[in-house]
Amino acid sequence: MRFQRVIQAVMLGMFLCLLYLAAYPLVLPMGTELFLRMDPLVLAGTVLSARTVIAALLPAVMVIGLSVILGRFFCSHICPMGTTIDLADRLLCPEKEFSTKSLPALPAWVRIVKYLVLFFILGSALMGISLVFLASPLSLITRLYGLIIVPVGSLLASMGLNLLRGAADLFGISLLPYISIDVPRYALQWLVIGIFIAVFGCAVYSPRFWCRNICLAGALLALCARKPLLRRRVDERCINCGVCRDLCPMEAIDEDPLRTRHQECIACLRCVKVCPVEAVTFTYRGRKRERIGYGFSRDRRKLVYAVVLGACTALVSLTGLSRLKGPDEPGQIVPSGLIRPPGALPEPDFLARCIRCGQCMKACPTNTLQPISLAAGFTALASPVITPARGPCEPLCNVCTQVCPTGAIRALSVSEKIWARVGTAVILRHKCIAWEHDRECLICDEVCPFDAVSLKRAEGLSVSVPFVDENRCNGCGYCEYYCPVTGRKAIVVEPMNALRLESGSFRDAAIEQGFSFEMRQTSQEDRQGQEMHLPGFEDSLPPGFTQ
Repeated sequence: MRFQRVIQAVMLGMFLCLLYLAAYPLVLPMGTELFLRMDPLVLAGTVLSARTVIAALLPAVMVIGLSVILGRFFCSHICPMGTTIDLADRLLCPEKEFSTKSLPALPAWVRIVKYLVLFFILGSALMGISLVFLASPLSLITRLYGLIIVPVGSLLASMGLNLLRGAADLFGISLLPYISIDVPRYALQWLVIGIFIAVFGCAVYSPRFWCRNICLAGALLALCARKPLLRRRVDERCINCGVCRDLCPMEAIDEDPLRTRHQECIACLRCVKVCPVEAVTFTYRGRKRERIGYGFSRDRRKLVYAVVLGACTALVSLTGLSRLKGPDEPGQIVPSGLIRPPGALPEPDFLARCIRCGQCMKACPTNTLQPISLAAGFTALASPVITPARGPCEPLCNVCTQVCPTGAIRALSVSEKIWARVGTAVILRHKCIAWEHDRECLICDEVCPFDAVSLKRAEGLSVSVPFVDENRCNGCGYCEYYCPVTGRKAIVVEPMNALRLESGSFRDAAIEQGFSFEMRQTSQEDRQGQEMHLPGFEDSLPPGFTQ
């Protein structure tokens, strides 16, 4: 048990460290999404829905392969979701000692629910609709820490920093007044919080309730670990006291302590610790009295029904009005706010791969990437979109393209990312200060890094008014972000003429279509000059801090 806790602490610390490093400037060019790539549900659901082999998900293949040998070790030792649930169990019920004796008996069908939901999601994936984001434990826990814990922690740190500034002069701290902490803000927080209220609330009933009855990644690993090479064995010293059965957090031990449901066992070794006669071991060699617990073969027909139901649900969603058609087909109904990150695959492929982990949103330095609600339909729920009014897409930043675990956003260099057009700026003349009120305003022209906005004279107006050169605009959103008009801005970015390529060069495709996205030299110098060197920092401030 002590060894398990040490491994859990190390793995959770590593997970949080990698999540912290998934920020601008990107310290690690690869690897911050390692834990997301370990999720077997992400592997199965994404590969089926995308209908392609995704080499980046090789770690999940390794987890499944090791589960055949070691059982569900991932659930008890590595998974940050399981570790977080263990911590929540201790915090919410610190005095509660787990024992199946004190629990009301659940109906027999509860144990198979997670398998039915798993096959439902796999059935929908067969039709190209990915619902992995609803139940992937690594995706859910990344959203919790990245989109909830990090913003709350940043806000508390910022408030503490403000309190310390008053004492900076008193103690002669000259650096403190020049440091601020960014506080990111995200939409759909209620969705993440609601999910985890339910997950952590189950601790009131029993510890690890999610892992035993709900986790779909655990269900997938259970299918691969029905008879692992390293498994629980009970020898002739067993006195049938039932202590191991009562204290098993996964209820993997049958009424007969010699009988084990290996697909539910997570190798936590609690039964080894509590056995009064030391009759329980985990070994590779079998024992004469070992008995294998029952599986769920009798429910095979229900699993087939679940696959069919998932496929039918996917087919219905494919006929929904919000479902986008091919890029060259007429009759598209595209929400004006559906501006995907640069490098995003074409919409059907993007949704098939995106697991809504929030990694790209957490890493975005301008906080422009936000989860979308139901504006683009249920199948697009919580997927990332650019929100220019919240922040622009910095042309010299490519972090979101580097941290995506499934390739829903292609990995692009900075020079290539500039050509990955996300949309086009459009002037709403009836709101523009210059066009509507005949008053001078130069902001959109001054802030545009691509010199796509120019001021010209127009008939009937005494001041120069802005025009957008669509061939030079890549949709970065600087103009919309800095527009002084309240409410909806007078210049907005829409997904018109966005470049969404599955493969090939964005630069070549943009030039072929007559686009030119060369940045203004002064704009590049201004952005590069923003990285100041402060005392105590050799290169730059840590990720998440600004001067």
